[in-house]
Amino acid sequence: MNSRQPVPSVPSVQPIPVVVLAGFLGSGKTTLLNHLLGNRGGTRIGVVVNDFGSIEVDAMSVAGQVGDSMVSLGGGCLCCAVDGSELDAYLEKLSAPAHRIDVIIIEASGLAEPQELIRMLVASENPAIRYGGLVEVVDAAEFDATRAKHPETDRHLAVADLVVLNKTDRVDAAERARIEAELAALSPGTPLVTADHGRIDPELLFDRRPWTETRGQLSFEDLLSQAADEEDHTGHAHTEYESTEFHSEQALSPRRFIDFLDSRPAGLYRVKGFVYFGVPGHEERYEVHAVGRFLRFAPGPWAGNESRRSRLVLIGSGTDGPALLRELEACREPAPQHAPPESMWGILRYVARPPEPEDGAEDRAEDRSDVVADPEDLLGAGDPAEF
Repeated sequence: MNSRQPVPSVPSVQPIPVVVLAGFLGSGKTTLLNHLLGNRGGTRIGVVVNDFGSIEVDAMSVAGQVGDSMVSLGGGCLCCAVDGSELDAYLEKLSAPAHRIDVIIIEASGLAEPQELIRMLVASENPAIRYGGLVEVVDAAEFDATRAKHPETDRHLAVADLVVLNKTDRVDAAERARIEAELAALSPGTPLVTADHGRIDPELLFDRRPWTETRGQLSFEDLLSQAADEEDHTGHAHTEYESTEFHSEQALSPRRFIDFLDSRPAGLYRVKGFVYFGVPGHEERYEVHAVGRFLRFAPGPWAGNESRRSRLVLIGSGTDGPALLRELEACREPAPQHAPPESMWGILRYVARPPEPEDGAEDRAEDRSDVVADPEDLLGAGDPAEF
């Protein structure tokens, strides 16, 4: 991945994104999870395994997680093995401020229904977490056999935000192309990442080494990671991806920006950063986070003397960086103060609703939807605004 400057953020308590990692038995979910843990670069990851049994986290030299145990690793990861009915309790434990977790990954059971996990996360009343997208792992070598044995595969693919075609080293180029074409038909518009041994760039899912505008002293782990960055990266997962940075002192048109996200090019897997729209009544800073088709905006205050501007990082494979920049430049709005309030509707659809302190429990549960739209919108692929 190309080197880049960090995207600054306002020091504040943000809900922890919860990413669901799904896929049938043998697809390589645990291998992918181990890869993420071994390449987290300072990010504190909470892991929930939605299955009874054991998990071997090779990179962290930990094995034998069983039952409903919780273990705090020296590297700052927490791993649990839980039944689905206990999910809320474990998410509450993982999201406790004392653990300082940056992202939570749920490794779903090979026989789990990802739609149910999504519903649980979207409907959660825990303000410390937010749904962060569904990643579906597919075994390239067993693709046809898996679909024959588990017809629900097609349904799972239809609700995925990002598809990882794993074990591509076990099929030839023609077979890989056939499977990619079938996946494109089963999950139209869903970004597809190919991998072997679960090696994908962690930054497709979360930020490694969380940054703030005033970064403190480097930890020992940061120094090791920085030294590793200076080594030859040939063959590393991140060499397959490119990043493009966009900066604008001028406000962006909310309508044109949503149009840009709707028409994203194939291979653009991740968009993150901050956007300034400047529409009257919406002058705050909007954090944008997109993984595959999943999209979320989070408005927040500007920090101190922070200038009003947009800063975005776009990560993908085979993307045309100059073309992306031209499209974003076309989103600039010279007179945001004259934009009508309804121009923000497309953005506000993906903004979390604030809790209603005076409402009853039923109303509060309804208002904990992760987006303004009906939670069911997160489970379908037909919404043209879904990223």
